[in-house]
Amino acid sequence: MLLLHVIDFSERLFYWGESASFTRLHGAAYFGCTEITVALLKMKKLDVQSTDSRGNTPLIWAARRGHEGVVGILLEHTDANPSTANKNGQTPLLWAAWKKYEGIVRILLERNDVNPNTANKYGQAPLSWAARCGYEGIARILLERNDVNPNTADKYGRTPLSSAAECGYEAIVRMLLERNDINPSTADKYGRTPLSRAAQNAHAGIVMILLERNDINPNTADKDDRTALSLAAKYSYKDIARMLLERNDINPNTADKDGRTPLSWAAEYGYEAIVRMLLERNDINPHTADTYNQTPLLLAAKHRHEEIVRILLERNEVNPNTADKHNRTPLLWAARNMYKGIVGILLERNDVNPNAASEASQTLLSWAAQYGHKEIVKILLERDDVNPNTADKYGRTPLLWAAECGHEGIVRILLERNDINPSTANEHGRTPL
Repeated sequence: MLLLHVIDFSERLFYWGESASFTRLHGAAYFGCTEITVALLKMKKLDVQSTDSRGNTPLIWAARRGHEGVVGILLEHTDANPSTANKNGQTPLLWAAWKKYEGIVRILLERNDVNPNTANKYGQAPLSWAARCGYEGIARILLERNDVNPNTADKYGRTPLSSAAECGYEAIVRMLLERNDINPSTADKYGRTPLSRAAQNAHAGIVMILLERNDINPNTADKDDRTALSLAAKYSYKDIARMLLERNDINPNTADKDGRTPLSWAAEYGYEAIVRMLLERNDINPHTADTYNQTPLLLAAKHRHEEIVRILLERNEVNPNTADKHNRTPLLWAARNMYKGIVGILLERNDVNPNAASEASQTLLSWAAQYGHKEIVKILLERDDVNPNTADKYGRTPLLWAAECGHEGIVRILLERNDINPSTANEHGRTPL
């Protein structure tokens, strides 16, 4: 009934569902009415190239809606231009590829005047759509042509290979890599290659396919200086990390713009398996610090990963006293966060300084007293090398902190010491009392 209205009304009318103001021929193409399309084309006054308000021709509508018969009829008309694009740069071929209409794609590609590489205003060519959407049939049809450019990039610099790798379409990745003119290492505007896109999105199969190529550089970094290995370590993709680490040309110490190495990421997030993999490498540096001077050990201690702390402390290169830019050591972080187990592990070592102080000159005992960590206070006071009267830069001792914060139990523990001074005042002259 709607079609009758489309035909009976004036040459141009408003259709609210898809476009605005299109002709009777647009309506016939939209609904796939072959007989009506033939009848309308016999009316010489009709323009087969007329466009609606969005620049769509009847052929674009027929291709977009998947009406193969109407597409064939329209293409028989000498005035029909199969390469006309709408206002977004979408040609009939682009619409057919996007909507997965293989038959229409084949019909259009039989024409000599159809460019299979024409892209829309976003730089997306038909092959880009097929790769991004996982349309194997359409990708195969396009790649059979010698004039198809498999390296065409969209406005974000993503090639069909990059899109297929990112979305996990292994079959399309293999098809693309069969082309001699493919560049498997082209990076997008963010510096991400197909390999890093596959690694970031946990597509282990595609990572394996790409690593079989001799022309792949596994150390290529994005604009944040993150490599595929960094991404695998950050997101705990064990299989991908293992594949990358099996390569002799991989650099396991590459740091990103924040100085974070793969080991740093794995240590922070508690990915024990990846930490062990990385530490099996002879060329690994287990003590690299980031821009905040945080080492893998400090990050593991800060985030309560006990087993990783133990693993890292087995390495002779790891200094357990290295502090961050605020002068906080792994021991200070563990005490502040009340990680009793990690405090115990660190204090078992002879080379750990239990009196290390933060940038405010606050010691480990002072922090434990401030935050009410009674068990840690007891552990520290059992040592002969801990001074219970050390004051921070504001003159506050552990006893003063405990008194100010109302930690009665810690106050009692401290006052049991013969070497405690209960009257030490801070910079304002305030005593614990």
